[in-house]
Amino acid sequence: MAGRQCHLLFVALVFSGIRTEEVLQPALVLDMAKLLLDNYCFPENLVGMQEAIEQAIKNGEILDISDPNLLASVLTAGVQGSLNDPRLVISYEPWTPPAPRQETDASLTSEQLLELIQHVVKSEVLEGNVGYLRIDYIIGQETIQRIGAFLVEKIWRTLMETSALVLDLRYATGGKVSGVPFVISYLHQDDQVLHVDTVYNRLSNRTTEIWTLPKVLGTRYGKDKDVVVLISQYTTGVAEAVAYILKHMHRAIVVGERSAGGSLDIQKLPIGASQFYMTIPVSRSVSPLSGSGQTWEGSGVVPSVAASAEQALEEALAILALRKVVPGTIDRLASVLRNNYSVVDRVPSLLHRLASFDRSTVLSAADLASKLNTELQAVSEDPRLLLRVPATGERVPGPAEQPVATATNLPDDESFLQALVDTVFKVSVLPGNVGYMRFDEFADASVLGKLGPYIVHRVWEPLQATDNLIVDLRYNHGGPSSSLVPILLSYFQDPSAGPTRLFTTYDRRKNFTQDHNSQLEMLGKPYGALRRVYLLTSHHTATAAEEFAYLMQSLGRATLVGEITAGSLSHTHTFCIMKLREEAGCDLLLSVPIISFIDNHGDYWLGGGVVPDAIVLADEALEKAQEVLAFHKGMGALVEGVGQLLEAHYAIPEMARRVSGMLSSKLTQGGYYTAVDFETLASQLTSDLQEASGDHQLHIFHSHVEPSPEEQPPNKTPTPEELSYIIEALFKVDVLPGDVGYLRFDMMAEAETVKAIGPQLLHMVWEKLVDTSAMIVDMRYNTGSYSSAVPIFCSYFFDAEPRQHLYTIFDRSTSHSTDVWTLPKVSGKRYGSAKGVFILISHMSGSAAETFTRSMKDLHRATVIGEPTVGGSLSAGIYRLGGSPLYASIPSQVVLSPLTGKVWSLSGLEPHVTTQATEALASAQNIIALRAKLPGVLQTVGKLIADNYAFADLGAEVATKLVDLAYKDPYRRINSEAELAEALAADLKALSGDVHLKVAHIPEHLRERIPGGVPMQKSGLGAPGRLPGMAPEKSSSLAGL
Repeated sequence: MAGRQCHLLFVALVFSGIRTEEVLQPALVLDMAKLLLDNYCFPENLVGMQEAIEQAIKNGEILDISDPNLLASVLTAGVQGSLNDPRLVISYEPWTPPAPRQETDASLTSEQLLELIQHVVKSEVLEGNVGYLRIDYIIGQETIQRIGAFLVEKIWRTLMETSALVLDLRYATGGKVSGVPFVISYLHQDDQVLHVDTVYNRLSNRTTEIWTLPKVLGTRYGKDKDVVVLISQYTTGVAEAVAYILKHMHRAIVVGERSAGGSLDIQKLPIGASQFYMTIPVSRSVSPLSGSGQTWEGSGVVPSVAASAEQALEEALAILALRKVVPGTIDRLASVLRNNYSVVDRVPSLLHRLASFDRSTVLSAADLASKLNTELQAVSEDPRLLLRVPATGERVPGPAEQPVATATNLPDDESFLQALVDTVFKVSVLPGNVGYMRFDEFADASVLGKLGPYIVHRVWEPLQATDNLIVDLRYNHGGPSSSLVPILLSYFQDPSAGPTRLFTTYDRRKNFTQDHNSQLEMLGKPYGALRRVYLLTSHHTATAAEEFAYLMQSLGRATLVGEITAGSLSHTHTFCIMKLREEAGCDLLLSVPIISFIDNHGDYWLGGGVVPDAIVLADEALEKAQEVLAFHKGMGALVEGVGQLLEAHYAIPEMARRVSGMLSSKLTQGGYYTAVDFETLASQLTSDLQEASGDHQLHIFHSHVEPSPEEQPPNKTPTPEELSYIIEALFKVDVLPGDVGYLRFDMMAEAETVKAIGPQLLHMVWEKLVDTSAMIVDMRYNTGSYSSAVPIFCSYFFDAEPRQHLYTIFDRSTSHSTDVWTLPKVSGKRYGSAKGVFILISHMSGSAAETFTRSMKDLHRATVIGEPTVGGSLSAGIYRLGGSPLYASIPSQVVLSPLTGKVWSLSGLEPHVTTQATEALASAQNIIALRAKLPGVLQTVGKLIADNYAFADLGAEVATKLVDLAYKDPYRRINSEAELAEALAADLKALSGDVHLKVAHIPEHLRERIPGGVPMQKSGLGAPGRLPGMAPEKSSSLAGL
């Protein structure tokens, strides 16, 4: 790639199309190449360049530009574009005399050095005890060694006493690399050295690491003091390195403009004997601090806070002023939470979080608010607890400043009071005898003393005879007092049932808990608890109005229609927790909930907008409410219809009666009035049915098209081509290492289909697996379908005699039970009952797949591995609910266990070995490998006992009996080394009667660390060895003690 870049640079550019009479000699191009090869700090980018140039010259591809300045510009563009380095510049300078030998710092006298320092280093102490240090040139190590004591005494000692430091590098355009560690070290902690940069120099071809110094003259700047570095577009070279290092050490905040993106060492060198010059970076920085070897060279240092060079100092001082008050702000925040936050049990965790808050990255008041909000929300999860920067000119209102309408504000004029009621309330009776009431403000409860009789007469009495009521709160901004809310709620309860608990409040400031109950005596008649209420809301609905809406919804007394409410509760108080200047306004506000609001379900309401049951635009809310009301009129019949269908068709009659009663009870209590259409009703009914019954196949769904039955046997025999396709689509077959068969199929075919494809199925699938030593049957993706083929499949894993009772099917539609058995005859060869079978399942395995797996598990014919299933039935009927688009899927068949006679198709299937579905296959292979080793393991244990047990005769007897157990339970069903150790320990104790003769399982992480254990021996070996089949470099996980 590098060679191609160089070819593009020195060859493609020669065809510039600019032709003049004079031809440039090839020597210039060759001299440029040599200059780059000898000096450019990225030599790896120049590979193949010289060969490309020589080939171009040989082919006559020479630039034909006579204007030297134009030629310099063309060459510069080519060099920069090819190497992607804007620091490479070619210039034509016929007037430039040979550069004289530059005078170094070391050749200057002490007086000259001190005069130089006075021009490049300036310092002062600014207001607020902020140190200011401006450096325009980074002096090198030799100079520091000569005048270091002067710098410490005259400049640094004064700055050491400041509380924060501004390091101004906005005008620093050069310096010595050797000075970098001195600047950095004074700002670095003294308990460890740090690798801060790596510099490669092309001229010497050497790489030098830069580390902080273990010791400095004088003392270092305190590590807890803030440092801000100022940079500008003119900051370049070594000064950029200082800013970059301090930023990535997280020692300083960099403020200003992106720096120039220069180089640690950049030189202008003549190109051969011509009058052309090339500016070349000869050194490069590779930062160990930023990761991936990133650097500032070429791209510049990006400031932490962007500001113009002119505003950078002002911005820095503002940041330092902020950071100075942050500790006190955190303390005030903690104090406010401790004394005011109403969710008391969360306060200790909040205070603990604040104690560890990282203040080092705070750059502004908004930044502080954002970071603190993140910390507070991580613990409280309370959106009401919020810090924010106030808007310009915003005042913090105190409680006394918030007006509350009370009875004392009202005159005694009767006509005025009547007019006021008529103005505040809008009342009408809509078609269908639906009452409509709108009011736009919540006053204090005391106003009822004067307005109550007028409200009852002019507002409430006209609504008493309505069948349903719409309360319009779309324009109700609430009010600062919630005292009227429990009174209004009481009108929608049944007084004859006694007081109803409406909600509870806890006032943190008063440390007082109050239960709010419905009132039994009130002005006028209550609307009662039977007629439905519909509340209209909008994003303007706020404070007391949204409290009322939330409680009506929580109590099940209203269906909410409209927009999400404002989420502005009156239970919070605002505190000023930060002022940068006493004479100015507040710079950081904290909103704290001082009252906890707990509904009658015991749930905290953490504010946020109240979410309606039917979300529509506010302008559409009234029309939508009337639509929902019409839907609710027929909803009761639909819910009752579900109960009737259950009792008539559900496979478990006693469960059907219980669930039907639950649905009826919830309907009576208004529990389904949050459903606003057929879809939401179907969702709620499904959730209730499945929770009450535990049957995940029982559900209600919405469909405009009448569904077909789930199980419809095929009505024709497949063609040979279709048979091959079915087999390839349904079955995946493999023989895994260790002679383990693998069979995966993702759907249970119908029995007639299985019989039809039988011969080809035997040939294409079964004959490849039947002679394997063990088999894995993968049901992880099998969702079931037809159950009629389950006994056929099961029969292949048992002997012909005795036949096995697999399960019993009870069909509610016929009230008939059918016992299902293995078949006496099958096509082809049986797998038999001796070889191991392992079935993989997941949460997706369902219906007939579960039936097959349960049968194999109940009869101890298979080891089941994977995730628990969700449970299901074999067959379900689909029934329409009246003339609606709702349908009920009701299982009519259940499966009974052959062992217990109990239903097991409703609850999920628990595997023998629970693991993630993705790990199930590997787990099965591990178990197969372990069981294959069992005979050798038992033989090894027996030999250990026979050779070492203190009672020789008893040891020999135990060893003989132990070997005979290898092919019996429980060893045939061992799934882990821990289970093996437990079974061995129990048998050793039973066979010997010696509690000290035991086998222990040693977990992997403790092996090699258990003293006194005797490792297992290989079968037939007299010397200590390893468990058969285990790697010799690892000790066995079983040890005889």
